[in-house]
Amino acid sequence: MRRSGVLLPVASIPSKYGIGAFSKECYEFVDFLGRAGQSLWQILPLGPTGYGDSPYQSFSTYAGNPYFIDLDRLIEAGWITAKDCGEELSEQRYVDYGKIYETRFHILRKAYRNSDIESSEEYAAFCEKNAYWLEDYALYMAVKHAFGGKSFSQWDRDIRFREPEAMRQYREKYAEEIGFIRFQQFLFEEQWLALKEYANGRGIRIIGDIPIYVAYDSADVWASPELFQLDENFLPTAMAGCPPDVFSATGQLWGNPLYRWEYHKETGYDWWMRRISRCYELYDILRIDHFRGFDEYYSIPYGDPTAEFGHWEKGPGYDIFQVMKKKLGKRDVIAEDLGFLTPSVLRLVKKSGYPGMKVLLFAFDGGSDSEYLPHNYGKNAVVYTGTHDNDTIEGWLGSAKRKSVSFAGKYLAVKRRKDIREGMIRAALSSVAETAVVPIQDYLGLGNEARMNLPSTLGTNWKWRLLPGELTGELADQMAELARLYDRH
Repeated sequence: MRRSGVLLPVASIPSKYGIGAFSKECYEFVDFLGRAGQSLWQILPLGPTGYGDSPYQSFSTYAGNPYFIDLDRLIEAGWITAKDCGEELSEQRYVDYGKIYETRFHILRKAYRNSDIESSEEYAAFCEKNAYWLEDYALYMAVKHAFGGKSFSQWDRDIRFREPEAMRQYREKYAEEIGFIRFQQFLFEEQWLALKEYANGRGIRIIGDIPIYVAYDSADVWASPELFQLDENFLPTAMAGCPPDVFSATGQLWGNPLYRWEYHKETGYDWWMRRISRCYELYDILRIDHFRGFDEYYSIPYGDPTAEFGHWEKGPGYDIFQVMKKKLGKRDVIAEDLGFLTPSVLRLVKKSGYPGMKVLLFAFDGGSDSEYLPHNYGKNAVVYTGTHDNDTIEGWLGSAKRKSVSFAGKYLAVKRRKDIREGMIRAALSSVAETAVVPIQDYLGLGNEARMNLPSTLGTNWKWRLLPGELTGELADQMAELARLYDRH
């Protein structure tokens, strides 16, 4: 079935308190998608974010971001007051992560202390079901808080190495903090699953995102160091990234630890199967980030300041997806297969059967043989005008080479530069690709100021959000008309 959807992170939803949340505005966005004739909502990873605010550098691959908890629900429960939540920030265009970090946990802590959550059967069932990750995560965050936010590599040796007596003492000493962290995760899951059920009931499926790597500063690495390429002091021996290319002369140093793939294979990829199963509790469709890394991954010596001197190592290949299909059954997956693709990567994508990604903003810098031009697509593909790592169409038009813009105009059969944006959207929706996803910024015609992320930079990313009233009924009707015209559902 031909389908279409919108890319919009939860953090970018309009809200009263400075960042998108599972509030009434999220439900209104689902209603907007329904009116707009869309059946997909693609989001970014939902995990708790740390330094740099990137959803791809989370303290846990299982946990949810407490910033997304709807505070109005806590007001309705009588656990906090509207005054506790501070000034309304609906008209604030960019997320102020520093301010939210300094204030949000005080509000949630007051709600926890005023709640009767510990006596709830639903809360007890949640804690029992999720104990396999929740207990390590709650202890990790409690100890991290006690050590002033430092990564576990800077903790005292006994708790850093999870010595049994130290684990017992810290659990006892920080029992209230651990309970507070469990409380946050319960609220996150309860509210998100209610929103997902609302969306599914209206024919909207959620596309979630699983980063291939986890952050070094995470409960995952601390709790299971045997899964990663670490030395006897639990420090990485190599780090993830990508080599120098036309976009970066020194490559990209991501800073994530690499996997011990042989160990994962010996365990039947058990950790990966639990991780993916968790994703399918939260999402309907899973976009697997950096799919190339399962074929070959770039290994950079630990301590190198750049990615210039790394080398390629073999990944698990099709083996992990064969196990996934056997243990988890047939699942709806999107393979993020962008970047330089070797023949072995192309074979892996084909063998998996998963649709790869086609990005129109990559299509006009080459010739007519570009794999990103619609006439070269197959049906088993997901086409995007751009992704969270790209500029918007209007932003691209302002920075692209004149030759590329001219080619785009000719290819899209439009004479005026201002018509290229609509031409790209129509090209995506009219293509043979079974799935088409367009960032909401492109439907709104926004420029560089609305870009979500510029890779390898810090300080300005992940902040943009919608303002109240920008998603109009008129826009929804225009989107619905395009969806009908190109037989998208």
